[in-house]
Amino acid sequence: MHVFFIDMGTVYFTLTIYIQDYNAVTKLMRTLISFFCVYQADNLSEALKKLKITSTDSTADSLEGCLDCLLQALAQNNMETSEKIQKSGVLQVFASLLTPQSSCTAKVANIIAEVARNEFMRNPCVDAGLIPPLVQLLNCKDQEVLLQTGRALGNICYDSHTLQSQLINMGVIPTLVKLLGIHCQNAALTEMCLVAFGNLAELESSKEQFAYTNIAEELVKLFKKQIEHDKKEMIFEVLAPLAENDVIKLQLVEAGLVECLLEIVQKTVDSDKEDDIAELKTASDLMVLLLLGDESMQKLFEGGKGSVFQRVLSWIPSNSHQLQLAGALAIANFARNDGNCIHMVDNGIVQKLMDLLDRHVEDGNVTVQHAALSALRNLAIPVVNKAKMLSAGVAEAVLKFLRSEMPPVQFKLLGTLRMLIDAQAEAAEQLGKNVKLVERLVEWCEAKDHAGVMGESNRLLSALIRHSKSKDVIRTIVQSGGIKHLVTMATSEHVIMQNEALVALALIAALELVTAEKDLENAQLVQILHRLLSDDRSAPEIKYNSMVLICALIGSEPLQKEVQSMAFLEVISKLRSHENKTVAQQASLTEQRLAVES
Repeated sequence: MHVFFIDMGTVYFTLTIYIQDYNAVTKLMRTLISFFCVYQADNLSEALKKLKITSTDSTADSLEGCLDCLLQALAQNNMETSEKIQKSGVLQVFASLLTPQSSCTAKVANIIAEVARNEFMRNPCVDAGLIPPLVQLLNCKDQEVLLQTGRALGNICYDSHTLQSQLINMGVIPTLVKLLGIHCQNAALTEMCLVAFGNLAELESSKEQFAYTNIAEELVKLFKKQIEHDKKEMIFEVLAPLAENDVIKLQLVEAGLVECLLEIVQKTVDSDKEDDIAELKTASDLMVLLLLGDESMQKLFEGGKGSVFQRVLSWIPSNSHQLQLAGALAIANFARNDGNCIHMVDNGIVQKLMDLLDRHVEDGNVTVQHAALSALRNLAIPVVNKAKMLSAGVAEAVLKFLRSEMPPVQFKLLGTLRMLIDAQAEAAEQLGKNVKLVERLVEWCEAKDHAGVMGESNRLLSALIRHSKSKDVIRTIVQSGGIKHLVTMATSEHVIMQNEALVALALIAALELVTAEKDLENAQLVQILHRLLSDDRSAPEIKYNSMVLICALIGSEPLQKEVQSMAFLEVISKLRSHENKTVAQQASLTEQRLAVES
C-alpha cells in the first residue's frame, strides 16, 4: 500500500494506492503530477482572468480564492508565476485593491512582495503605480498588512537608490520610526523596520530626516532588550551608517548607547567565541565612530574626568589588539582640540601610548601602530605639549618605526615628527643630523605610489631646515641627496608646500650656498623661480619668497650667471606695481640688487 498527500493549491486530499509494483506506482505518480501541473496552470490562468475582469465588483471571498491561488503558484515556482502575472496585466489591478478597508489587502501586498523578489518584476511594479498606495498602507493598524507592505516596498526598492530616495521624499522614515515604537513587541515587524532603516540609512539624504525623529531613543531601547547575537548585529547595521551624522551621534550618546557598548566590551573582551569577538569589534568600532562628532566627543570627555573617557584609557594596556586599536583611535579623537590635548598630556597619556607602541615594534599590529601614532600626532599640535612630549622621549619612540614598509605607518610617523619639531630648534637640529632619518626621508620623497608619504617626507625635510636653521642639518640633507626634492616641492600644487620649500631653500642659500650650489644648479632651481615669478596664478607669498631666494642665489657665480641669462629684471620690474604692497616692495629691492650685480 502506498499513501500520497496531494496538494492542488486550494484542494488537499490523500490518495491511497494498492499496487505492489514500484515501477507501476512511479509511472502512475508521474502521470498524476503532470495532470496536477496542468490543473494548477489552468487554475492560475483562471484566477488571473477573474482578478482582471471582476476585481472591482467581486466578493471578498471570490477575490481571496484567486489571491490564494496566486500565492500557491508563487510558492511553487516564483519566477514563472511572476512572468505570467506581469503578462496578464493584473499588477495594475493590485493598485486598486491596496486599501486599508479591504480584507484582501495583506494578501495583495504579500503577492507584490513575492513577485518583487525577482529583479525583472521591480520596474513593472513601479510602472503599475504600486508604490504610492503601499506607502499609504504604512499608516494602517493591521500588523499583517504592515508586515507585507514593508516587505513589498523593500523588495521593489531593493538596491535602487533612486526608488529609495523616492520613498524618503514620500515621508516613510518618520512613519517607520513610529511603527518601530508602537510594534516593538512584534518581532517580524521590528525586523522589517530594521531592514528598511539599514537600506535607507546608506543614503545621505535620509540622515537629516532620521535626525528629526526619535530613532536614536527607539534603537537604544530595542538594543537593550536583545540577547541574541544576530538581533544585536541587525541593530548595529542600522546604527553604523546613522552614526556618521553628527546630530544623530549626539542623540545616540544622550540615549545611552555608549553605556550599552561599554557593557558589551566588558562581557566579550575575554571570550574566544567567534560571535563575541565580532561583537567586541563592532561595539568598539562604533564607540570610536561616536567620538568623531565634536559635540558627542566633548560630552563623553567631560573635562577628562568622564567615566567613558576613563574606561577608554583602560583599553590601551589591554591584551586585545581590537581594544588597543579602539583605545588609541579614541584618544586620537579626543585629541581634536588644544584643551583636551593639554589635559591628556599633563595626565600621563603619552607614556601609555609609548608603552603601547613598544609592544608593537617587532612584527607588530600595523593598525595599532597607525592609531597610536595618530594619537601622538594630534597630542603634539598644541605648542605647550611639544617640549613635554620631546622630553618624554616621543621622538625616539617614533623613530623605532623608521624601518616600517607600511605607508599608513610611515605617513603618521612623518606627521608626528613634523608636529613635534615645530618651533623646537634643538629637536629639529638633533633629528636633522640623524643620517638614517634623513636618508629615509629622501627615499620616501620618491614614493610616487603613496602621495601622502611623499608629501609628508618633503614637508619634514623642509621643516628640519626651517626650524633648526642649522648648517649641520643642511649639510646632512645635501649629502643625502635631499636638495632636488625641496626644489621639486617648490612646484607643488599646494601653496603651503611651495612656501615651505622656498623658505627652506632660502635658508640653504643663506647658510650653505657653496655646499648646495651644484645640487641647486642640477635641480634647475633658477628656471623654476623664473616660472613662478612669471606665472600670474602664483600666490603673493610665493612671488615674495621666490624674489628673496633669487637675491640669495646670486651669491653663487654659476647661479648668478643663470639668473642673468634668463632676463629676471624684466619679470621683476612688472611686479613693482603688484597689488600686494609687500610683493611690490620686495620687487623694488630685488631689482636694485640684480642691477648692482649685473
